[in-house]
Amino acid sequence: MPAVNKVALALGSNLGDRAANLQHALDALVDSEVLSNVAVSSIYETEPVGGPDQGPYLNAVVLGVSALEPEHLLTAVHRIENQLGRVREVHWGPRTVDIDILAYGREVWNTEQLVIPHPRAHERAFVLIPWSELDAQFVIAGHGTVQECLASSSSDGVELYSGVQLHVRKGQSE
Repeated sequence: MPAVNKVALALGSNLGDRAANLQHALDALVDSEVLSNVAVSSIYETEPVGGPDQGPYLNAVVLGVSALEPEHLLTAVHRIENQLGRVREVHWGPRTVDIDILAYGREVWNTEQLVIPHPRAHERAFVLIPWSELDAQFVIAGHGTVQECLASSSSDGVELYSGVQLHVRKGQSE
C-alpha cells in the first residue's frame, strides 16, 4: 500500500458559475481518488490579486490525504483544471477553476514545475482564512503557523460567501 500524505489545496474560480466550478473541482478530486478523507472550508469571495482587470473570485481550501507523489499530484490537479475548462492564456488571468497545492505533508519541494509550500500562501488572506478553519496550527515552512501568518496579513477584500457551501460526498469526509 502506498504511503499517504496530508495535502492542502486551494480552490478558486472567477468565471461562469463560480460556486458550481468549485464543487465540480472538489468532486473531481474525490472521484478521481486524488484525495480521500476530505475536509473543506467555507467559501470566501475575494478581489483578484495581480493580473488584468477581472471579476471577483470564490475561494476555498481543501484538506485530504493523497497517495500521489507531489509531481503526480500536480499532474492530476492540472488534468482536473483542464477538464473543467481552465485556459492558460493570461498569467494570473480569469479562470473557471484554479487548484493550487498549498502543502504536501511537512515537505519542502522546489523544482521548476512545483514549489511546496506554495510560495505566496503565507501572505494571502484568501488562502489563510479558509485554511485556518481547517488547520490553523499547520506550520508553513519558513513562515510560522497558518494562524500566525493570518495575524500578520490584511483580510481586506475577503468576505464570507453566504448561501452556498461545498459538500464532500458521503463516505469521503473526515
